[in-house]
Amino acid sequence: MSQQDIFNFVPFIIMLLVFYFFLIRPQQKRQRETLLMHSSLQKGDKIVTIGGLHGTIDSVDEDTIIIKTPGGTHLTFDKSAVREVTVKKEV
Repeated sequence: MSQQDIFNFVPFIIMLLVFYFFLIRPQQKRQRETLLMHSSLQKGDKIVTIGGLHGTIDSVDEDTIIIKTPGGTHLTFDKSAVREVTVKKEV
């Protein structure tokens, strides 16, 4: 390989590094944080689902949670439907 061939690959390698550090790594970090949040859900946490439903966790199973809404309705959701925990229950 000549030096010219090596210089032809440099822009490609730089582009791959940019994709990794600006797209792939941040997405992996968000996925890890989401999985950690889903595994730490507990009764009494106030949450918001991906559909915009606000409520309090009434019970937690392995893959599902039961949410009590302000109107007193109990709804069953998958843990993956939780977008964020707004208020963590005090221990």
